[in-house]
Amino acid sequence: MTPVLHGYRPSVYVRVARLALVEKDVTYDQVEVNPFAADAPPAYLALQPFNRVPTLVHDGFGLYETGAITRYVDRTFAGPSLQPIDLRALARMDQIIGIIDSYAYWPLVRQVYVHAVGLPRRGQAGDPEEIAGGLADASFLVGPALSLADLHLLPMIAYFTEAPEGAALLARHPRLDNWFARMKTRPSFAATDPR
Repeated sequence: MTPVLHGYRPSVYVRVARLALVEKDVTYDQVEVNPFAADAPPAYLALQPFNRVPTLVHDGFGLYETGAITRYVDRTFAGPSLQPIDLRALARMDQIIGIIDSYAYWPLVRQVYVHAVGLPRRGQAGDPEEIAGGLADASFLVGPALSLADLHLLPMIAYFTEAPEGAALLARHPRLDNWFARMKTRPSFAATDPR
């Protein structure tokens, strides 16, 4: 039976699912569902109770969440494998997908694209503050406030840059180099110096 992909054509996550289907050379039907519409179709809510996209239906089996859909497509249909066999490479793939979903989607799409391109295409004004927020260098690794991620990386970079080769490599990555320069000024950095 031909799979049916329910989703909103402009959605990046619908496109991710479509990319996987095309890469696997799977013929599929698409049903347009706008998750931003005031009233979600009850039939769609029966498939996806959170009114998000995409949702895939294949042989009576309904599945939502992009990662689950793309992994299902890869495991179910013939064609080139879209997931590494090596367990560490597979784990790295999962990690990168998690990073993209957690940290890249919002500034790249919801802030910059929507406010600089999407809204103006529809004759609406975008919010310059949203665009600036999406373009701004975060002061810390995961946003505007210090987190455990910063504290976890800081001592490693400190040791790494004691080697001239490490310092030279860090200098080639200005954002990370600037982060390290800011982090070194924190009182906690001096207070915990092991020497």
